[in-house]
Amino acid sequence: MKIAIVGASGAVGQELLRVLSEREFPVDELLLFGSERSAGRTYSFRGKDMKVQLLQDNDDFKGVDYAFVSAGAGTSRTFADTITRHGAVMIDNSSAFRMDDDVPLVVPEVNAADALVRPRGIIANPNCTTIQMVVALKAIEGLSHIRRVHVSTYQAASGAGAQAMAELYEQYRQVLAGEPVTVSKFAYQLAFNLIPQIDVFTDNGYTKEEMKMYNETRKIMHSDIRVSATCVRVPALRSHSEALWVETERPISVAEAREAFAKSEGLVLMDNPGEKNIVDGVPVEYPMPLFLSGKDPVYVGRIRKDLTDDCGLSFWIVGDQIKKGAALNAVQIAEYLIGVKN
Repeated sequence: MKIAIVGASGAVGQELLRVLSEREFPVDELLLFGSERSAGRTYSFRGKDMKVQLLQDNDDFKGVDYAFVSAGAGTSRTFADTITRHGAVMIDNSSAFRMDDDVPLVVPEVNAADALVRPRGIIANPNCTTIQMVVALKAIEGLSHIRRVHVSTYQAASGAGAQAMAELYEQYRQVLAGEPVTVSKFAYQLAFNLIPQIDVFTDNGYTKEEMKMYNETRKIMHSDIRVSATCVRVPALRSHSEALWVETERPISVAEAREAFAKSEGLVLMDNPGEKNIVDGVPVEYPMPLFLSGKDPVYVGRIRKDLTDDCGLSFWIVGDQIKKGAALNAVQIAEYLIGVKN
């Protein structure tokens, strides 16, 4: 198995290296690619030093089985033909192809089989907030069709990259030291603050991030489901949280929902008010990003009936957006395809 990672020096690229190793993914040969800035850097994988090659329009992808691409939408569009020219399956983490009709948009726990039909040799990874949401929605959809969803996201600084995490640390230091606060990666100071904007605004008043959740969910779930989102950047370091309200065709009891969540692939039920789950030695009652960063699943808790609608259900989810929201989801797609081949 010959594997390539494009954007190896980025946060998702580094997470891909860790996930491939953790899951003992079958890698006989690994190629790392990057920009002029990162070419020449060396990273360790399974005890071997791997050097990042400059991404170019040539035949470097000849013989590659799967290429995990996480270098931004512009790079993905520019090099898609180069990457897929000799038959490699391109699993793309950018927004470049997500809504293209001839590119499947895949979350393996929800619509894995869509990955089998890929006329351009490209499979798109959804937006991180969409991924963790549809993993949870799939459980409810199995009980009764979901008509609509209201969701507020609480997105960690790392969603804007490693430099954004560093900026949050620096902002806290500057505030506590009484120094002027540096703002570069965010629209406003994030330390001691919330920013109700992620990505740019569109003509309807929603941001691109919020519209991704609407459009991507419908494509992944093959559904007429309607999603109204408010996406908020919060001063947490890693792992995104979401508060969801769903309206189903028939009333769903809390007991039904808990059972469905508990049985669903990729979900962990953490809903014990008054009791404790033990996470790495820490007792917690419900999902929180501080304790769940670096974990594979999506965690769900605070499950309750909506007080305004008999067909409404409310719950809270947390997922690591670099892991399940990007690298792990991409690797799971490749694992599924390998399993189908075998």
